[in-house]
Amino acid sequence: MRTLQTATLLVATLGAGLMAGLFTAFAYAVMPGLGRTADRTFVQAMQNINRAIVNGWFLLAFLLPVPLLVLATILAWNGHGRVALPWILAALVLYLAGFFVTGGVNVPLNNALDSAPADEVPAASGGPGAPAGRSGPLRAARDGFEGRWVTWNLVRALAHTAAFGALAWALFLHGTAGPAGGA
Repeated sequence: MRTLQTATLLVATLGAGLMAGLFTAFAYAVMPGLGRTADRTFVQAMQNINRAIVNGWFLLAFLLPVPLLVLATILAWNGHGRVALPWILAALVLYLAGFFVTGGVNVPLNNALDSAPADEVPAASGGPGAPAGRSGPLRAARDGFEGRWVTWNLVRALAHTAAFGALAWALFLHGTAGPAGGA
């Protein structure tokens, strides 16, 4: 039983860490970098990223922690290492918060952006004094996407990072609980 608890916590921690790293990298590198690009480049890049990320490796790392955290909660409740239970529960709540932000905000924004005409020729001018290429459907698509997506990505990055930290501490507590489980 203890080996199953340890393996469950370890894999859930790794999954949460992978998601924390991915979403945080978008927050501090990818989106600021894309934010400096033209509308057409921004929309095309995000469309391609959003299509490429839906793959087995991402889905495994993103989805697997949820049932593992539920199992870890049950195992900690009924087995060794009960001292880690509050941290496992905190990680479950935090991970689910980030999970639902992804499904409820970021994915719908990705889907909406996917319908933008990325092959549009940028407008020559948005009016007197406006910079070239700063109007039209690409600008509208970007304006409807970028600010909200960046904000909610930061929320999910923080939630997944906090879940990872809680799981790392739970794993530590579980490991130091000893054979009697610290119950």
